[in-house]
Amino acid sequence: MKLSRPVSWFLLAFGVWSWFIWITFVKNLWQDGSGLAFDDAGDPTAYFWVHLLLAVASFLLGTAIGVIGFRGVRALRREAAAHPPEPPSSSSSAS
Repeated sequence: MKLSRPVSWFLLAFGVWSWFIWITFVKNLWQDGSGLAFDDAGDPTAYFWVHLLLAVASFLLGTAIGVIGFRGVRALRREAAAHPPEPPSSSSSAS
């Protein structure tokens, strides 16, 4: 299957975006002071574990999607290097 250039770049960007967003979320989750993620004794709550599991799943999916996009971009660049565009032919017209 061959991915188009826009689709390849979109998938790669989505993978990077996913990592950025979920790293920020996990940092905020870890530093939660509202009592949702950790109880009064400092132990993780069910809210913490569920959201950590969501973050891990999103890291894995974001990585897989980003790798697909990266491979698509790399394949398009290899193809472009192997088959450079031909210069336009100049046709002489007699006047």
